[in-house]
Amino acid sequence: MGCLSINRDTISLVLNVLAVGLSATALSSTYWCVGTQRVPKPTCTKLRTTGCTVPLDMEMDSNGSTRHTQYNWEMGDDRFIFRSFHTGIWISCEENITGTGERCRSFIDLAPVTQQGILWLSLVSEVLHVGLLSFSFLLMGLDFCLSSNPTCGLKLNAFAAIFSVLSGLLGMVAHMMYSQVFHVAASQGPEDWRPHHWDFGWSFYFAWASFTFCMASSVTALNGYTKTVLEFNQSQRIYRHRLERGLDSLPRRSCSSVQAFPDPALGLLNCRPSADELNTRSLGDECC
Repeated sequence: MGCLSINRDTISLVLNVLAVGLSATALSSTYWCVGTQRVPKPTCTKLRTTGCTVPLDMEMDSNGSTRHTQYNWEMGDDRFIFRSFHTGIWISCEENITGTGERCRSFIDLAPVTQQGILWLSLVSEVLHVGLLSFSFLLMGLDFCLSSNPTCGLKLNAFAAIFSVLSGLLGMVAHMMYSQVFHVAASQGPEDWRPHHWDFGWSFYFAWASFTFCMASSVTALNGYTKTVLEFNQSQRIYRHRLERGLDSLPRRSCSSVQAFPDPALGLLNCRPSADELNTRSLGDECC
């Protein structure tokens, strides 16, 4: 039974570590949502000769030189280019089509004004989610360090399970609020940022996997705590039942025999007056 309890605590700790790692990685990353944006083609330069728009009064040769022309036949969708982007809770980064690297902006500034309050609540909930999950991990670690003190370890395990449940609920609410904000921002955000096609990225799935591991860890810890308490209460009932059966098999003793028992509880249980004492004592007298 002790080995089963240790294995249960180990599983709960491992699940908690996975939840902390996944949630921290998701919070610090910028790949919650990924996709492409439809933007006008940039003007061609010597550094960029493809996927760009040639000015109306010039046209570039293959060797990089320019010559004058009077027409530009690009029309409709040919005037646009698709650039990739990825967005996290904090910032949004898109491909720099006029140069190299990426250009990043604050996602809070990109979100509509009506959704910025919800986004701030999502950010606070995500931070609290990681914080409570880390605190739960510390309590479970202390439970392992104090394995020689079962009572203290049981209390730590119970508090760790409670903090894990609270952390999981906060994380679930934060993920749902972020999804709502991004859906609104994708349709009402700035025109130069609105996605043409997008989907959830690996960070978003990491966040939900962290929520799953967090709740599994809390359920495992609560299961261990509940099972330990029930086993303790059952053992106490069995002990008292055997004690009463053993005392019933003994001959009845007078109150003077109570002093032979070192435990007062045992003395009270075995304080059974004889028939002669019942005849001589009044109803108001109490045994011992």
